[in-house]
Amino acid sequence: MVRGKTQMRRIENATSRQVTFSKRRNGLLKKAFELSVLCDAEVALIIFSPRGKLYEFASSSMQETIERYRSHVKNVQTENSSSIEDVQHLKHETATMAKKVELLEVAKRKLLGEGLGSSTIEEIVQIEQQLERSVRIVRARKMQVYNEQIEQLQAKEKLLAAENASLTEKCLIQTDQGTEEMRPDLRVVDNEENSDVETELFIGPPEVRRTKQRWSK
Repeated sequence: MVRGKTQMRRIENATSRQVTFSKRRNGLLKKAFELSVLCDAEVALIIFSPRGKLYEFASSSMQETIERYRSHVKNVQTENSSSIEDVQHLKHETATMAKKVELLEVAKRKLLGEGLGSSTIEEIVQIEQQLERSVRIVRARKMQVYNEQIEQLQAKEKLLAAENASLTEKCLIQTDQGTEEMRPDLRVVDNEENSDVETELFIGPPEVRRTKQRWSK
């Protein structure tokens, strides 16, 4: 015979309800025992019958399991409470930062000359003074940058001048060395020019040489 599907609702017949309770109770206690043995789990089961009778099962100590449960629930509640407080704090911080950003955007637009229609004369004067201070700061920074660049260029100029002087000195030294090397050749040329003297060689008696010299004069 095929059993029909049990409907999940209260059994109206008291006898049937008691029989079902007894069967399901024993099955539940058996499942709790099997779970503790097979899975090495700490199991505590408490059942009260419709008449208030207590049925319980504990794999170890019922009191210790209950204390463990209470401690765990307390810790979870504390963590949840802390998490809720953290979330609320973050929401508050987010709203505050959003408001600050909005105020900064309004101030920025006013500094750019936008959205001044609703500004009072005091606010406009304050914006003008703030812009003047900003301009002075920017100009001071510009002059500082100019001076730094001038100092860098002057230092670079000194470095280039020193390098130029060093190169000039090296060129002069090389020129002097070349001149010294050419002087022996010049002396040889001078000696050769001095040796090209025209001489006349006469062979014969002295009288003939004197006569020839008179004719040449």
